[in-house]
Amino acid sequence: MFGAKSAGVKVLHDINLEIADKEFVAIVGPSGCGKTTCLRIVAGFERPTSGTVSVNARPVSGPGPDRAVVFQHFALFPWKTVRQNIDLGLRNKNLAKEQRDSLIANALNLMNLESHADAFPHQLSGGMQQRVAIARAYVLDPEVLLMDEPFGALDAQTRVVMQEELVRLARVNPRTVLFITHSVEEAVYLADRVAVMTRRPGRIKEMIDVKTIRNTENWIQFQRIEDVMDQESFIHLRTHIWKSLREEKPENRP
Repeated sequence: MFGAKSAGVKVLHDINLEIADKEFVAIVGPSGCGKTTCLRIVAGFERPTSGTVSVNARPVSGPGPDRAVVFQHFALFPWKTVRQNIDLGLRNKNLAKEQRDSLIANALNLMNLESHADAFPHQLSGGMQQRVAIARAYVLDPEVLLMDEPFGALDAQTRVVMQEELVRLARVNPRTVLFITHSVEEAVYLADRVAVMTRRPGRIKEMIDVKTIRNTENWIQFQRIEDVMDQESFIHLRTHIWKSLREEKPENRP
């Protein structure tokens, strides 16, 4: 609930979502349905009016090192290099410099950023800047990675590259991920499950199991996103979710 109780806006209603360890869950829904609010509550940036959020049975009362957030707008410090941006969170862990340097080197390698370690954000493309933001989150080894439309500010081609990069990361270094997106195709391509939300006040209308179909159809054999999107099972899931979202348009409501 935002605002005073008498005139407040109820953003979310009866949200019940459980995410397993190393599971990738995407949330899609109409604009203004509360997707980002849901993520901000899990991150500890907002407090719910009622209900609780827990990570590994620990109640969330504020931001914490067990959760890392990747935002749509890269949120890099422009006066710091790639290496220094990645190092920011590690400095709060009171680690020795040698240990931090080793973790940063691993993160640079993971995101193919070694040759850009000493560059400043303004010297990088949008896609490269988002790689830095993801590396900064990964290096903290969080229990949960929260991603709020992380590719929304990228051009179409760069967005595809980053989607494929995230799939690669999920294979070599899996994380528990809550991913917010407006793109149905992105959600189906990336996620193990997709949560479809209703209009405000947002609630989870249905959960779509993608992982079972992905494994049955062996999508992993395809290296490029366009090959996956050509699969009949992908097209079926995308169409189903689009129809579910279309039902939430105001003109389709009684």
